[in-house]
Amino acid sequence: MSHQDCIFCKIVKGEIPCSKVYETGAVLAFLDIAPVNKGHVLLIPKEHFEDVWALPPALAPELLDAIQRVGLGLKQGLGALGMNLGMNNGRAAGQLVFHAHWHLIPRFEGDGLTLWPQQGYADTEEMNTTARAIADHIRT
Repeated sequence: MSHQDCIFCKIVKGEIPCSKVYETGAVLAFLDIAPVNKGHVLLIPKEHFEDVWALPPALAPELLDAIQRVGLGLKQGLGALGMNLGMNNGRAAGQLVFHAHWHLIPRFEGDGLTLWPQQGYADTEEMNTTARAIADHIRT
């Protein structure tokens, strides 16, 4: 799909309406139309980037500032006691819209949401081997 067909790009252009909660020159935050909890916000860069690996590092300060501002808005405006911040990258991770975006999900005591099940490593050797496989491929 080209970015001309991207639903988030159409929202940025005003071709599709949204319930906007925050906007800067580079960032837009709006309510998710299928919220996990009421107040679930999607935060996107206005420019089209497919996923976290395509984002320019120079955009990080503005994105973090927006996440903090909107997150505080969730807490104060909705009385949320916490927030889950998530980003799906790639189809295998559940990414449905291929325009980088974060989910800011307000959390409340007893809201019934749980995190994914955790797994373990067979032993310390497996854990260390896994860590090395990742570390050996991190660019510096």
